[in-house]
Amino acid sequence: MSPLWFQTEVTLRPRPRGFHLITREVQEALPELSRLEVGVLHVFVQHTSAALTLNENASPDVRRDFARYFDRAVPDGAAYFEHTLEGPDDMPAHIKAALLGSSLTLPVRAGRLALGTWQGIYLCELRERGGPRQLVLTAQGQGR
Repeated sequence: MSPLWFQTEVTLRPRPRGFHLITREVQEALPELSRLEVGVLHVFVQHTSAALTLNENASPDVRRDFARYFDRAVPDGAAYFEHTLEGPDDMPAHIKAALLGSSLTLPVRAGRLALGTWQGIYLCELRERGGPRQLVLTAQGQGR
């Protein structure tokens, strides 16, 4: 049996700065995942001021703690930033995105993401008003 490949782009609605669970939106955007017995899903965010990560999906405290940590570690408007034309949150957003990453590769088993019980996909919105965010979803694997 030859491998199957699926790819789509999805535009996520604008969100405020923070860490937002998007697992359901990702799964709904690529219903073809159900056709894979075994494979991988690659999720890529097409922005330099937003990121993706995989973490705790139950407690909103975790998302708030992430935001507090990163906002302290890389503060807006620090005097040492030169790249300031797009606002005091732009350069910090680029640094946070570099630290967090722009993509995730996730296992697919029996037509579903094989995530742990408490794992969820986060969109890390790192600007105050980042606007809509585009994701490229690419799945590959063996069919069911």
